[in-house]
Amino acid sequence: FSDLNQHPCGSWFLSNFFFFIAATDPPKTPDSEPLFTKLRNPSTGEATLYLFNSGAQQLFEVKAFHEEYRSWFIGQTVQQDGRLLFVTPMDPLFLVLYYLIKADKERGKFQPLDQVVLDSEYPSCPLLLKCADVKQYIHHVTEEKEIGSQKFHRYSQEKTLKWLKIKVSQTVKALKSNNISVGERVHAAAFISGKQTTDTKEDYVRYAHGLISEYIPEDLSKELQKYLG
Repeated sequence: FSDLNQHPCGSWFLSNFFFFIAATDPPKTPDSEPLFTKLRNPSTGEATLYLFNSGAQQLFEVKAFHEEYRSWFIGQTVQQDGRLLFVTPMDPLFLVLYYLIKADKERGKFQPLDQVVLDSEYPSCPLLLKCADVKQYIHHVTEEKEIGSQKFHRYSQEKTLKWLKIKVSQTVKALKSNNISVGERVHAAAFISGKQTTDTKEDYVRYAHGLISEYIPEDLSKELQKYLG
């Protein structure tokens, strides 16, 4: 990626980005090649397409752009699937957070991460634990205990809200630095009438909260809204 202003969850602020033509037979393992795979969306819990780079050190969000009756000529062959896949960096901690919250509701005890990030419907989800950001920043959303050489984690809402508040602040900064006006969008979403000429701090925070909420469960989004004040 070049000329990329990184959003803390993924990235909406791109001047240059990569896109891919959808492959008919994508690789099944990230050991030597990038891996397209479906994982559980951290907000909705539904299947969503993501990309691991080779070695599964980094996660990318994949958005598909599709027009009917589109195909591609590749060499001497025709690729019938005409989708364009837009790929942007994604913080894997959001996807891990989904499983931490679930485990906390079910058991509420300290567990090794490899016993938490498991999903029979999405066998690729343990690859999230290989991502560098998860290893480095997991302490921002969990309490930790270490017994011998093994670490145990438990979801912490208090630490998570602090972490998410930082994400909101980073998003506000990215919006402002890219001169993105948000006032009218915020007012339209809230059904507020009247024309506004300048964006207020509250507008930016409210809009950034909405963007972050696309990556967290609804209950946590409501708690974050209260936490932001």
